This record gives sequence, structure tokens and C-alpha cells, in this order.
Amino acid sequence: METLSGLALGFLGSLHCIGMCGPIALALPSQSNSKLGFYLGRVLYNLGRVLTYSVMGLIIGLIGQKINLAGYQQIVSIVLGIIILVSILLPARIKSYFIQLRPIQYITQKLQSSIGALFKKGSQSSLFAIGVLNGFLPCGFVYVALAGAVALGSIGKSIVFMALFGLGTAPAMFSTSIITNLFGQNFRRKVHKAIPVFASVLAVIFILRGLNLGIPYLSPKMKTIVPTQQVEHSNHDCCE
Repeated sequence: METLSGLALGFLGSLHCIGMCGPIALALPSQSNSKLGFYLGRVLYNLGRVLTYSVMGLIIGLIGQKINLAGYQQIVSIVLGIIILVSILLPARIKSYFIQLRPIQYITQKLQSSIGALFKKGSQSSLFAIGVLNGFLPCGFVYVALAGAVALGSIGKSIVFMALFGLGTAPAMFSTSIITNLFGQNFRRKVHKAIPVFASVLAVIFILRGLNLGIPYLSPKMKTIVPTQQVEHSNHDCCE
């Protein structure tokens, strides 16, 4: 159930992806003369993005598992929820300031330069590579997904969560790559307004989960993991 929320998050936020990465999807090159080759290239592009998100899930899952084993999962879940809520409430000018930070600008420019070089090749393998690099472009909604993945406290769950997130964005991104102006401007504007609401709900769920209230699915009781050294020490004291 927890990992399936990644699919819902990706699907509901996919129109945000169209606004951010739609120009790349629309401009994807194709040297294939057949329709099959054309569609295959678009599928490979989306698989590249899913692969990147899955790798991110692996990395963030390693961090989440360490946090879980250290017994800090509840605290991290609450902190992540608060961070998401604060980021939603921040004025646009402050958000744009973070985007314009030199390290972020450097990474973005490097990725865009590499993607541009791959566009010139136009091969099927380059389309896959474009998708892989596209997944690394700075994106606030991807960061929300990563926050959800790290809160799971499991490597396997985090990988599945991020993979499903990528698959959730795939239908809209695939459609955008083959159909121009798939969604009207008014519809996209409404979705952009709804995204902060959905992110706020997700943040509240993180906070409730961290509060350990014993509510099934919403805030289940988490098992407290006691370090091995502490257990051995307690047993030694009992024996004395």
C-alpha cells in the first residue's frame, strides 16, 4: 500500500512534469522511418527516466534504512512533513533564489549540455540516455517523491516507490512526446494549483506517521529498534 502511493503521486503530478520537462519530450529526435521505431524511442526515453528514479530510490533507501535502524524514522518523517509544508508556503521569489544558486545552476547547465549533445545523435540508445539524464534535472516534485521514499525506511520499498513514481508520470510524458498540446492551458493551470494541496496532504500524512498514533495505514505503530550493544548491556546487568 505504501509503495503504491508512489504510482499515485507520479500520476497526479505528471502534468507538472509536462510543464517542466514537456519541451524536452516534444523535441525528442527520431531517425526512424517506421512508426514502431518512433514509438519505441519514446518508450525508451521514459524507461530511462524510470531507471534514474529507481537508482535515486536505491540511494535514498540506503539512507532511510540507516535512519530506521538508528531509531530516528519517526523524527525524520515529522521533519520531512514540516519541510514540505514550509516549502509550499515559501514565497515564489525565495524559491527562485534557491533555483538560481550557483551549484544548482552548474548541475543544470551540465545536464542540459549533455542532453543537447545526445539530441544531435538521434539514435534509440541516445533517447534512452536522454531519459536517464532528464531524471536528474532539478525538480521539486521529484524531491517530494524522494521524501516519501526515505520515510519508508527500507531499500526495497524505496526502489519500488520511486520506480512506480516514474511509471506514474510515463503516460502523460509519453502522450506529450507524440501529441502537441495534449492538455489545454486552463486544465494545466488547475492542476498546478492542485499540486500544492496534494503535497500538503502528503506532508500531513508524514507528520501523522511520525507521531505513531496507532491508526491503521495512516499512522501505524512503528516498532522501536534497540541497538544490539544496548540489548547485550541490559542482559549483562540483569545477570549481575
